[in-house]
Amino acid sequence: MAKSETCLINLSYQDGSEGSPSNPAKFKNQDFAQIKADYIRKRGQLFEDNEFPPNGHSLGDLPDMSPSEESGVKWLRPADLLREQGKKDKPAFCTDGMSRFDFGQGKVGNCWFLSAISALTFQKNLMEQVVPMDQSFEDYAGIFHFRFWRFGKWIDVVIDDYLPTINKQLLSVSSKCGNEFWAPLLEKAYAKVCGSYADMRGGSSSEACKDFTGGVNQIYHPTEANAPSCDELWLTLSRATKCKSLICCGTLHKKDALANTGLVDGHAYSVTGITEVNS
Repeated sequence: MAKSETCLINLSYQDGSEGSPSNPAKFKNQDFAQIKADYIRKRGQLFEDNEFPPNGHSLGDLPDMSPSEESGVKWLRPADLLREQGKKDKPAFCTDGMSRFDFGQGKVGNCWFLSAISALTFQKNLMEQVVPMDQSFEDYAGIFHFRFWRFGKWIDVVIDDYLPTINKQLLSVSSKCGNEFWAPLLEKAYAKVCGSYADMRGGSSSEACKDFTGGVNQIYHPTEANAPSCDELWLTLSRATKCKSLICCGTLHKKDALANTGLVDGHAYSVTGITEVNS
């Protein structure tokens, strides 16, 4: 179980200085506003990110995919994907707000990342820090950006909107509302920071929570000998919930240990609330 406290989020930098929430450092020295303005003026040309190109290098070596499957990966922009799927809908960045019900996991084993996103959706102010909400497919230039806390400062990560697909479906995170793309684009930005999509396979929810908040994370292992007592853990969870911390948990890789619980073995989850019941 992991949680991230957010009370320290703005203490390292004075607001306005580089690396602060309002002035994040430019990852790879890419200036979102300048690049977008340049491509808007070019009319008809869309941004393609040379720092994270739509090819196998950015995808990485995914162990769950065969070489033939990897060769079948096709990078498509959202409008082209919808067109190939035979849909008449136009792509949307976000429709009706952001929710943990908006997306589903794909072929990349990054449930730890998705559980942290699910927790993040409960904190609107933090969500809007990570996902700038003034983005859309209007005034479109094929470019988007997202913000993460990395190594003591906020960074702004620029991406193009080419997404890896296979058999006309998104390879990794997909939206449950077919034409909404904030979640797969957010995932792509984080993959760029990590190095590739494959580098997101198998991680820690606590690390993602830290990168979404700039807060301090704590991890608890209830099954270990020095684990906190049930009362101590309950008190910690109660305090964390009141502080609006991001809380995630994970199950162990033990077959049959979770039979009839509805939980998946070796999987990460967001904690959306706590309650006390008599049993």
